[in-house]
Amino acid sequence: MYFGGIEAGGTKFVCAVSDQQQNIIRKVSIPTTTPEETLTKVYAFFDPYELAAMGIGSFGPIGIDPAKDNYGYILATPKPGWADFDFLGSIKKHYSIPVAWTTDVNAAAYGELKKGAAQGEKSCIYLTVGTGIGGGVVVDQQIFSGIGHPEMGHMHVKRHPDDNFAGSCPYHKDCLEGLAAGPSLEARTGIKGQDLPEDHQIWDLQAYYIGQALMSYVLTLAPEKIVLGGGVMNQEHMLMKIQQSFVDQMAGYMETPAASEYIVRWGLPNESGILGSLLLAEEASK
Repeated sequence: MYFGGIEAGGTKFVCAVSDQQQNIIRKVSIPTTTPEETLTKVYAFFDPYELAAMGIGSFGPIGIDPAKDNYGYILATPKPGWADFDFLGSIKKHYSIPVAWTTDVNAAAYGELKKGAAQGEKSCIYLTVGTGIGGGVVVDQQIFSGIGHPEMGHMHVKRHPDDNFAGSCPYHKDCLEGLAAGPSLEARTGIKGQDLPEDHQIWDLQAYYIGQALMSYVLTLAPEKIVLGGGVMNQEHMLMKIQQSFVDQMAGYMETPAASEYIVRWGLPNESGILGSLLLAEEASK
């Protein structure tokens, strides 16, 4: 029995096949071009295998309410050709198997809870900080959703007193993503994030916004663990800055575990989403 997983990103699709013990048999990375071209390569990868189920963690926003006509669609994305595309429907036309459908960050959160840095907990938040900012939520070992899925990168945050940057989000300008994601760092400094020196003051500003967002998530959802992933976690010094910013802004209001144990780096670097998708596929097969 094999399971298929797709971590569908705006830049690339990571596809993998695993066995019943969650051992990855084969994995491939496919550039995200047009839906037709990309899915043709996806089908060519999976077709040799008799899959019992598939799990998809997709870039979004996506339609997740089965009662709505846009269920399974990618919605308002700037990625050319993918807006209002029936992703799940296309997959189901090709494969008559159960398919779990969620966001890429939800799949990553699930992977981290089951196999990664939040293993052993019942709830967690996974936040990825890179070109964009996105978050996934698992509550009582189930992916959380309501009228839609969480869009944690687009919440508004209180501006730092010394910050007059307009923001880089094309939708909201100065939301969390607009003030703290990778493009905002480059727009402020003229330097790509990976090339900025560790002592650059921009890191303190980014930690201020991320720490503030984590405080809001904790006050709202009270998760048992917060897991940080994405490009920002390639900056070794950032984790401690974010932990300290969270403590300072929480100001002792709510009792949480020590920040060094509560806010942690991902346990499955660059693998959280695809492993989460494979785990969801296994769940869907039952």
